[in-house]
Amino acid sequence: MYFPQIDPIIFTIGPLAIRWYGMMYLLGFGAAYLLIRHLIHLRALPLAKDKVADLLFYAILGVIVGGRFGYVCFYNLPWYLDHPLEIMSIWRGGMSFHGGLLGVVVAVLLFCRRNNLSILLTGDIMVAATPIGLGLGRVGNFINAELWGRVTDQPWGVIFPGAGPFPRHPSQLYEALLEGLVLFVILYGLHRLKVSEGVPFFSFFLGYGIFRFCVEFFRQPDAHLGSLWGGATMGQMLCIPMILFGVIGLVRVVWGK
Repeated sequence: MYFPQIDPIIFTIGPLAIRWYGMMYLLGFGAAYLLIRHLIHLRALPLAKDKVADLLFYAILGVIVGGRFGYVCFYNLPWYLDHPLEIMSIWRGGMSFHGGLLGVVVAVLLFCRRNNLSILLTGDIMVAATPIGLGLGRVGNFINAELWGRVTDQPWGVIFPGAGPFPRHPSQLYEALLEGLVLFVILYGLHRLKVSEGVPFFSFFLGYGIFRFCVEFFRQPDAHLGSLWGGATMGQMLCIPMILFGVIGLVRVVWGK
């Protein structure tokens, strides 16, 4: 099937263009704020309501800084070493989820230390809100007709503009389903069960790592990287330590008592 004609710009106000991709992030942050407030009450995290916005601000800052520097370091370091002024050009594109995750972890650690909060329980709550933004972000990628999948003969293959004449896997939607909806249901279900501190946190690393690793088989590798060691993509290589971290953490919090 051909890619549906979706204008990436929702509407314009003078010179300002409101885009679907940016709107997805705004919706993700708004939904994350509401969910974090709900989970703070559900899990009895001693954080005042007026501090929730501060926690989300730390997380957003971690996403932006970590995501950008993760992309620079993991995906195109030689080019950026030759063009250091381009490192801060976020508007030109280039963000790494794995780098953004590291940035959020560091930011939340700092927030917990400043506010004397349980690191694991706070992390449990923050990772439960993450799949919302991930899912909406991948929908935004689909609307932008970017980060498409490999060529396929499946009937649901999509001919993306700029990706050649052959149908491709809509891998953005695969990720939106697995890393967004399915992962959210799993993590929220764990919170409803009021599992031990750390179980949702490490389950996120394990779940995301597995889902992303699998979807990478259907996603077109980055053109400037291609396949790496053993045919694996950079995304898969970065998921391996996530999976190991998740497994080791779950073993410690569940059976290590």
